[in-house]
Amino acid sequence: MKKLLSLAFLIISFSAIAQQDPIYSQYMLNPLVINPAYAGLSNNLNVTGSYRIQWVGIEGQPNTFNLNGSSSLLQNKAGVGFTFSHDQIGNTRNTEVNASFAYKLDLGHDRQLSFGMQAGLLNYRIDNADLNIYDEGDEAFLNNERGTTLNIGAGVILKGSDFLIGLSVPRMLPTKFSAGDSEFELYNQHYYLFGAYVFYLNEQVKFKPTALVRAVKGATPSADIGANIILNSVHTAGVFTRNFKTYGVMLQTLYREKFRFGYVFELPTNKSVGSNFTTHEISLGIRLSVLRFHETTISNF
Repeated sequence: MKKLLSLAFLIISFSAIAQQDPIYSQYMLNPLVINPAYAGLSNNLNVTGSYRIQWVGIEGQPNTFNLNGSSSLLQNKAGVGFTFSHDQIGNTRNTEVNASFAYKLDLGHDRQLSFGMQAGLLNYRIDNADLNIYDEGDEAFLNNERGTTLNIGAGVILKGSDFLIGLSVPRMLPTKFSAGDSEFELYNQHYYLFGAYVFYLNEQVKFKPTALVRAVKGATPSADIGANIILNSVHTAGVFTRNFKTYGVMLQTLYREKFRFGYVFELPTNKSVGSNFTTHEISLGIRLSVLRFHETTISNF
C-alpha cells in the first residue's frame, strides 16, 4: 500500500496539469539543457553528461539522464548543438532528442547576444506493467500507451565577461496525448528566466550569485536562488534553495582546464516531501578547442 501511495503522489504532483520539465540544479554549468541559445556560446567544443535521481527512498521517484554537446562555428559567430534526455517518473518515460542552432551578435565591450532555436522529437510511454495493481483485471491499466511528437524551442542569451542573462521556451508546441478514451496535454509551455553575475573579490576568489525562475500555465512559478564561491577559476562551492522548500549544496571542479565534474546534494523540507528523501545530481563534461578560432581561456560562463 505504501508503494502505491508513493507512486500516486508522484503522478499527482507531476501530472495534475501536464507533464513537467525535468529539473536541473546545475543549469549554470550547462545552460544548453534549458536554452538553445547557449549552443557554441563558450566559443569551443563542450560535451556534458548528467544524471539526477530525485527523492531517494520513494518508489518511482523521478530520475533523469541528459547528454548534450555544442560547438561554435563560423569564426565563433554561430553555434550548433544537440541534447538527448531520458526522464522517468513512476511508470511514465519521456525520451527526447533535439538539435539546436544559435547565431551570435557581437555588441562590443566583450558582450554577445545569442539567438537560438531547437527542434526534435519527444517520445512518451506509459508502461503499466511497472505498477503494483490491486485489481489486475482493471481495464484502465490493461494497455500500455505511447506516442511521438515534434518539438520546437527557442531562447535568447545576453552574455558579458562577468554576467549572463537568458530567457527561453524549450518546448513551444503544446502537445496532446490520447490514452484510451481520454485526451490530455502532455506538455504545457515552460518559460525559463535565469541570470548570474560574477564579483571579483580578489585575484583568486570570485563570488557568483545565480537565479532561475520557471513558469508554466496553471502552476505557481518556481525559483532557484544560489550563491557560489569560485577559487582560481577552477573550484566552485555553493549553496542554493528552491522556493525555500528545498536546500542544496553544489560542488564543481575543472581538471587540466578540460574536464569538469559537478555534484549536487539536495535536502527537501517538510514543506516539500520531507527531509528523509534526498536528491543527488552528478555531471561530467569536457571542453576542447578543436578549431583554430576556438578559445582556450577559461570563461566565467
